Amino acid sequence: MKLSELYWHRITPLHFLLWPLSVFYSFFLALKKLCYWLDILPSVKLPVSVIMVDSISIDDGGKTPLLLWLVDCLLAHGFSPGIITRGNYDNPGPPDAVTPASDPYSAGGKIFLLAQHCGKSCPVWVGNDRVEVAQALLLAHPTCNVIICNDGMQFYRLERDIDLVAVDFSERSFGNGLLLPAGPLRMNLKYLGKSGIIVTNGKQNLHTDTSKWGKTYNMKLINEIAYNVLNPAAHQLVSDFKNKRVHAIADEDNSSWFFDFIQGVGLNAELHSYAENHRFTQPEIYFTEADVVLMPEENALQCQGFADSKLWALPRKAWVNNELQAIILKKLGNNFALQNRQ
Repeated sequence: MKLSELYWHRITPLHFLLWPLSVFYSFFLALKKLCYWLDILPSVKLPVSVIMVDSISIDDGGKTPLLLWLVDCLLAHGFSPGIITRGNYDNPGPPDAVTPASDPYSAGGKIFLLAQHCGKSCPVWVGNDRVEVAQALLLAHPTCNVIICNDGMQFYRLERDIDLVAVDFSERSFGNGLLLPAGPLRMNLKYLGKSGIIVTNGKQNLHTDTSKWGKTYNMKLINEIAYNVLNPAAHQLVSDFKNKRVHAIADEDNSSWFFDFIQGVGLNAELHSYAENHRFTQPEIYFTEADVVLMPEENALQCQGFADSKLWALPRKAWVNNELQAIILKKLGNNFALQNRQ
């Protein structure tokens, strides 16, 4: 378990000291939102529709699979989306494109994963200021007609048309139920119903009060089929690896769900966990006695430059309620109609 999970999933005397900071954080967010609503702080309206995708907690919470599903949905219905994100929080820098040829460690694992999946049909740009990143993307790709903001739930300076909030009902997502910095939550759960479209993942936690939430849409994460990193056309059910010698490798950002899945499938695998954002090397994924080396897709793609035929990637794909697709397309259609009248 990561140190952050160990800290955010319990109540200690330190949390009582940090609780006032969490209250102040909640007040600051409410005041910030009010200032933008009253136009005290200026916001920016882009000439295209903007969809914000974020999770309720600092964990991914299924946000990345949801975003990939959204891209596929928009492309299938004739839209030309582009993705913007703040990227590497240590050194986000000026607006820049992330492509399949980018350094995965400079871009960040999840951003590099997006570029691998979407780079050819949906540009991915990163940078410190999301407004500048969006404007730079639109300048470089004038046919883009939908901007997807990957994160930025509290970034109100960029006006958005649709908010998608991913909620994972696992204990790892909600933690101790407190806001940052005492807990992992970005927003008080009782206000979640006012935050746009809620997309849930997993079985509802009986200790979570959802009575004040708005309508929710279910998302199911499917991760049963792996593909070979050197030959992506080769797919295989993970359960078919049961009689093979398997080494399962992940960083701490993915190890919880990945190892739970490995054990749930019944693989007799040797598990290897590395620190979050670990820079993998060839010796760490090479085992002479292994038949299969299995990694989460995010980590496996970081190793494709020195992978051998034993390396398999396990992607997480989202299946989302069809009703949500219809609502998103309807909202975008209304936005396009309004833009054409102006």
